Amino acid sequence: MKTLLTAFILAAAPLSAFADCSWSKQTAMSCADGTTYDSDTQNCVPVTG
Repeated sequence: MKTLLTAFILAAAPLSAFADCSWSKQTAMSCADGTTYDSDTQNCVPVTG
């Protein structure tokens, strides 16, 4: 019984790491000087104007 419980805990451990991650797009994006982040293209684009 202890072996089965230990195996279950070891198998479930990686799942808890996934549960902690946010699946939404809340990542920090930093762009080089003279560029800004464009959410439509999801890239850094040159600042104009």
